[in-house]
Amino acid sequence: SDLYDKLHYEFLSVPFGGVVYKDNCFLLLPSKSPLGKIPLIVVPHGGPHSMTPASFISSYAFLAAAGYACLHVNYRGSIGYDQAFVECLAGTIGDFDVVDCVACTEFVLNEKRFDFIDKNRVGVCGGSHGGFLAGHLTGQRPDIFKVAAMRNPVTNVATMTTATDISDWCFVEGLGVSGYDFSKFSPPKGDELVELWNKSPARYIDSVKAPTLVCLGLSDQRVPPSQGLEWYYSLRSRGVATKLITYALDIHSLSTPPTEADHWLNIKNWFDEYLV
Repeated sequence: SDLYDKLHYEFLSVPFGGVVYKDNCFLLLPSKSPLGKIPLIVVPHGGPHSMTPASFISSYAFLAAAGYACLHVNYRGSIGYDQAFVECLAGTIGDFDVVDCVACTEFVLNEKRFDFIDKNRVGVCGGSHGGFLAGHLTGQRPDIFKVAAMRNPVTNVATMTTATDISDWCFVEGLGVSGYDFSKFSPPKGDELVELWNKSPARYIDSVKAPTLVCLGLSDQRVPPSQGLEWYYSLRSRGVATKLITYALDIHSLSTPPTEADHWLNIKNWFDEYLV
């Protein structure tokens, strides 16, 4: 309760695809007025067909209480609005969700009432599809997103397709609702591999300059650790500051108590090093 009392919520509505959905993002702030400008961490949720509720989440409260503004974006594809809002993201990942995250970020950075947020100190933190978006945002908009922390991220949908326990996710999200025959398994064809790669953060790897922390559960069958390893080694070979932390027995959620505590402390330390 003490930590909750240190937080302040600002609810925002930003146009997505020309339509304004009420409270599609919210800003989590320390309740104490900052003495100077503070950094912003953009936090896209995973799924992508889930959402971030306006309720107490200890990991983000931890970051906010440490002096960070945390922007949560319920981009197109999130639940809680309508079915069309959910389904429009299938086949448009790496596009609609990225555009929406950028729109919310730019709204906050240009809003006068948030002039205490430093435009030059913006990071992104996400797991699973949120990690997918962290890769896209640092690759597509390196001018905005200067630091990243990724948790079991999807980085290359093409190479994930035959290594995950949800290959249908790759086809549906990458190619559209009709992109997969649920009656049988079929490996991706050549043209499908090209399209899946085009939807992936890997397409933009050469543009990434942001120091990036990668946290992986080596027992993850949902998003194979090969995805994060591919990103880590790609960045390292290009001279981008990066750090890899692995947890041998953890799965996709990274939620065992020791791992949850350890990787969130490392995430905070990473942002402290490169964003403060």
